Amino acid sequence: MFRGVFPAIVTPLKEDESLDEEGLRRNIEYLQRFGIAGIVPCGTTGESPTLTFDEHKKVVEIAVDCAKVPVIAGTGSNSTREAIELTRHAADAGADAALLITPYYNKPNDRGMFEHFKAVAEKCDIPIVLYNVPKRTGIDLKPEMVAKLSKIKNIAAVKEASGSPGQVAQIIELTQGGQFSVLSGDDDLTLPLMALGASGVVSVVANVAPKKTVAMVDAMLSGNLDAARKLHYELSPLVKAMFLETNPIPVKTAQKYIGLAGGPLRLPLAPMAPEKEKILAEVLSRLGERA
Repeated sequence: MFRGVFPAIVTPLKEDESLDEEGLRRNIEYLQRFGIAGIVPCGTTGESPTLTFDEHKKVVEIAVDCAKVPVIAGTGSNSTREAIELTRHAADAGADAALLITPYYNKPNDRGMFEHFKAVAEKCDIPIVLYNVPKRTGIDLKPEMVAKLSKIKNIAAVKEASGSPGQVAQIIELTQGGQFSVLSGDDDLTLPLMALGASGVVSVVANVAPKKTVAMVDAMLSGNLDAARKLHYELSPLVKAMFLETNPIPVKTAQKYIGLAGGPLRLPLAPMAPEKEKILAEVLSRLGERA
């Protein structure tokens, strides 16, 4: 299941900030035209911190209903009880896997970290993808802990966004011989991490350039490094532009330019600075991306 491109999809909102259900379905249908391996609703890109529980669950249900590819539902929390509730809901809704971020803000010690993921895995019958993004959470899921967690039956993969190829290499080394997968969580590092043994990417850029992103990852999976490298550099200006400000500010802005549903951001996220939006618009224009 964890092989290829998995766009981390936005949560489209109407101008009154209510959920744009029709827009969400339209975005998913668009992405599925390009050979994506799955979708990831309710992650960071989906503005999960500002979704109510009812909205969160509704987004997962819509994604499962209209997706023809696997759904990896974001279900993490810094409360183990909340993570269990959301993960159980994802399983009951028919999601194929759950993405669980490391507990943020309360910064558990190693024992607490292990017991958090173990409790979710034992109480929820669904494959679990760990999610390490220390620049957001303030805590790093170390390779030794990933290796220990990988021995739990339904902990199946990690989305690695530490920004450290060395850390990813160590995870792959420590989990060799099992069925554990590593996915890049950084668009700019997808090619180098796949060269080390990662099997794909949970991608922000794939929301607006799915064809090129899929082609690059497929080239890496088939061993065609020259083709993958060419596509990496073609995508590089867009990757940089999509992170000129905090994700998902640029990607929701880009959705507007290419004709997909995005809508407003919820505070505390604010619209993109005009000078940065101009850069993003110019990059999109050069690439010719349109939905």
